[in-house]
Amino acid sequence: MKLIEIPRQTVEGVLSLVGVRVGTEEPHYLSTKVSDRVEIRRYGPRIAAETTVDADEERARNIGFRRLAGYIFGGNHRKESIAMTAPVTQQSGDTIAMTAPVAQARDGERSTIRFYMPSKWTLDTLPEPDNDEVRLTEVPGETVAVLGFTGDRGPRAVQSHTDELLEVLRANGIETTGDAQAWFYDPPWTLPFRRRNEIAVPVRQ
Repeated sequence: MKLIEIPRQTVEGVLSLVGVRVGTEEPHYLSTKVSDRVEIRRYGPRIAAETTVDADEERARNIGFRRLAGYIFGGNHRKESIAMTAPVTQQSGDTIAMTAPVAQARDGERSTIRFYMPSKWTLDTLPEPDNDEVRLTEVPGETVAVLGFTGDRGPRAVQSHTDELLEVLRANGIETTGDAQAWFYDPPWTLPFRRRNEIAVPVRQ
């Protein structure tokens, strides 16, 4: 890594402490407000690296994060380096930066964790993961209702905000078509009141 990148990464790491994200790509979407806290977003197709973990919610998130981080740190067939700071810093060479958010979906006792890939990559150009438990997938375009929140992102907080989102949708006659996901935009060291977290649930278009 070039020496000039060190102070830049230090500054960006400090900024992430207070929830300032520099240079992190987010998937493009169109949005419509439902209430002060809820909006409908329309996303196009995206590419994600994902893994499924059979564990409680927080432990699954940690295990899944490590697996996916292993992939983007070079655990792939081309040994490609992937910038994985928060926010992401592009280094010299052909690198892959993780985008925001990190998504977690729960199905019974299992969680699926996703890192979304930057838009310049396709399934054909991304390196194949070394770990058989990490897979690359194309996420089709979708319409989701989203509620944002800060602070705690443990299981109780996620469930409470999920219930809040579903109640708003029921009150507005909006039909859901799938299970809720938790989306996280900041690293664990970000001050809780500066964290950007979201609950997203697919809805009828």
